[in-house]
Amino acid sequence: MFTIQLYPQTIHPPSLFRAPPTPDSSPLPLPLPLPLPLPLPLPATVSAPPYDPVMAAPRRDTRGIVDAAELFARVRFRRREPAEPLRPYLEHYWLIDWDLPEPYASHVVPHPSVNVVFQRYAGRNPVGFGEVAGIGLDLFTQKLEGRGRVCGIQFRPGGFRPFAPGRALTSLTGERIALHTVFPTVDAATVASVLDPADEDARVAALDAFLLGLGPRPDPQADLAMALVDRIRGDRAIRHVGDFARTEGMTVRALQRLFAAYVGVGPKWIILRYRIHEALSRAEASGPVDWAALAADLGYADQAHLVRDFTATVGVPPTTYATTTH
Repeated sequence: MFTIQLYPQTIHPPSLFRAPPTPDSSPLPLPLPLPLPLPLPLPATVSAPPYDPVMAAPRRDTRGIVDAAELFARVRFRRREPAEPLRPYLEHYWLIDWDLPEPYASHVVPHPSVNVVFQRYAGRNPVGFGEVAGIGLDLFTQKLEGRGRVCGIQFRPGGFRPFAPGRALTSLTGERIALHTVFPTVDAATVASVLDPADEDARVAALDAFLLGLGPRPDPQADLAMALVDRIRGDRAIRHVGDFARTEGMTVRALQRLFAAYVGVGPKWIILRYRIHEALSRAEASGPVDWAALAADLGYADQAHLVRDFTATVGVPPTTYATTTH
């Protein structure tokens, strides 16, 4: 079993599927920053098609999940594809059920995606609740215990904005906001329609109905943001924001403003995050890893920089992680 030492005085952001607060520890209401003025004055650019079947289909990889094999041995984890009209905006649905005899801590290095999460914890919150979870900047650590269920929606980076067109995505980064605050039509019946069905297909259909009912608004700049992040994810040669902006016919400032409004983090952060995901994947693969060669392959100046970023994000050096997960 893989464990991570959480150092004293370190505060990690809450999990996408956190337990509900107890009555004596309810969080204070979160202030909602004002959105940026729209439309953004961006230069005209040519975007890729808004829907890439390969990128939008449920991922078969486990990138971002720390010690995925250990997690999958303890919970029932599935990914499902949304209805066709929603596929341009979503990565996938993710469904988790657990019934654990003892507590288990799961860890995730988040993708640059917003998630909508419906969650229920038997014995503590049998009714369930929903949240919008912005991009987590650091390691997510969540303690799972007893019985529970989560039905999550992972949006493509840039894909959430058409469902909430008046909100700059930076207002969500690192935050969890009650679902009805962002989408006022959500009520207890909405949450129950997703979490109650024993049949998995019925839960997926309820997620489809929820999103289709919101009526996403087509937005060429959202299409552009999604296409640009897909290019970063799929092309390891993209290492410098300035070079990438020039290739796309944009200024660095315009690229940064687009990502702030439609993604929630900057392009440099996304480049670095996908590097860590690749390093995690290599560390979990069988066989020895040439860390110096991997550092060079990922665009690091040297191995020390890779080790520093990996350790800061995951909590242990890559060699330690590789040893404990094999």
